[in-house]
Order: sequence, then structure tokens, then C-alpha cells
Amino acid sequence: MLSLRHLLELFCHVDDFCQAFLPALQARQIQPGKRRRKRCLCESEVMTILIAFHQSHYRDFKAFYLGYVCPHWQQEFPGLVSYSRFIEFVPATLVLLFAYLKSLLAPCSGISFIDSTALAVCHNARISQHKVFADSAQRGKTSVGWFFGFKLHLLINERGELLNLTLTPGNTDDRKPVLDLLSGVPGGAFGKCVGDKGYLSQSLFEALLAQGVTLITKPKKGMKARLLLLVDKLLLQQRSLIETVIDQLKNQCQIEHTRHRATTGFLANLASALIAYCHQPEKPSLPLKDELLLAIA
Repeated sequence: MLSLRHLLELFCHVDDFCQAFLPALQARQIQPGKRRRKRCLCESEVMTILIAFHQSHYRDFKAFYLGYVCPHWQQEFPGLVSYSRFIEFVPATLVLLFAYLKSLLAPCSGISFIDSTALAVCHNARISQHKVFADSAQRGKTSVGWFFGFKLHLLINERGELLNLTLTPGNTDDRKPVLDLLSGVPGGAFGKCVGDKGYLSQSLFEALLAQGVTLITKPKKGMKARLLLLVDKLLLQQRSLIETVIDQLKNQCQIEHTRHRATTGFLANLASALIAYCHQPEKPSLPLKDELLLAIA
């Protein structure tokens, strides 16, 4: 469970961002927002509680809020409200959560790993009855079977830090968002990008090469073998790094569950889980030396 010292550090990070971002956001609004009663919890406090949930051992946010936040954090959050009232505060923080997540993305170091993971929003047996994401989610297929939901596409560096991410319907080809992912990396992407066989494409390889990025993938069964540099072979052997990151996001940060009742709740859960991972002090990483990074870049 998050200690009070780490809770204070998290709140300070979030509040500093909100203090700088909110005035800029309000200045860009076409028209002022609707007048509303001043809330007992500010945006920074709501965001802190949402992120702290993904750093706890709780699997259900309601149990976390009622069973831990209300009994133990009353002094830290004097304006705590009922659970149902707190849920009403969440949609107002959605833009702030994703803007804050964007500010935590790391720059490219010359090595990147790309992969996607399924985010199912309901059990396959209940697809025909599902209504919350009926107009946005799609059926997709992974190596473990079919699902109904979305795909989260991730780009990380060798230190396990997030470089960029995007969300697509479940039936989207993994290769489709690659160019946007790499072009959206803070400071630009360069060097080598390692992916699985699903990213094999000559046109994609050439398009990335024109941007200064070399796409490295294993050939599919039956394809003619091609020569690879030794460093490329070594990087391909370490592709499991991004699978480890995805495993932590799903099993520790809980980016996936099938209890969502609204799109805003799904997005807030996803953003706060990714933020919690970014604040994680120790991430899966590769022990690469600076000399090797310079040679690859």
C-alpha cells in the first residue's frame, strides 16, 4: 500500500502539473464552462486517488475507496465525499489525466520495442448483450484467441519507460498505427525499433527507414532467411521486455477489467493505470551500456 510520504509526493507531482496546465487549458476554451458549485475535492485530489488505486493491492476501486481511502486518508483529503459522488467527479479529470500522462512519456534513446495487447470489455459469451462499448469496441484476435474490445499499442525504450501509446478498436491491424506512434515520440524517434512478426511489412519498413528508424522483426515460417547484424539479433532476443511491461500493466496496474459502466470510466482507469506505471520506481529494463546505445543510434 502507498505510504503517506509517497502519497504526498504523488499529489505534489499531480498538483504542480494541474497548476500549470489548467490556466492554459481554460485560456484555449472557445467559451467558458458551465457554472457549477465548488467541489469538495479539487482535480488534483481526484487524480491522486485514482492513480493511488493502481499502486495498491486492491482489485476493485469501490472497495479501495470505501475500505481504505475513507477510513485512513480522511486527514489527507478532508473533503472526501461518498463513493457515488466521487464517481461523478471523474469525467472532469479525463483531459487532465491524459495530458499528465503525455507529460510523463520518455524521449527515445535509440532503441524501442513495440507491441499491442488486447483490452477485453466483456466476456465473449456476453458480446451480443454488451451495450456500453457496442458502438466503439470490435472483435479482434490475438495469439490466445478472440476477444471483444480494444487494442492498446505501446512503444517503450530499453529502460521500460513509455515512449508513446494509442488505443484502437480490437480489429485494427497492428501495423496501422506504427507510423503515428513513432512520429509522436517526444523529441522524435530514431535508431532501431523491435517488433514481433505481426509488424512484417516491406512498405512499413521503407517508410520507417525514411524517418530514420530501422524496424527489426523475425521472419515468418516459410519466409526466406535474411542476414541480420549481431546487435539486431541480440535485440530480437530481448523483445520479451515489452511483454513483461504489458504483464505488469495488466496484473499490477490493472489496465483491463470488464466491469466498466461508461466510456469515461474505462478511459480514466486506463490513463490512471498508465500514470501509476510511469511513477513506478523500478521498471523492467535491459542492462545496456552507453557505448552500445551510441553504436545503435
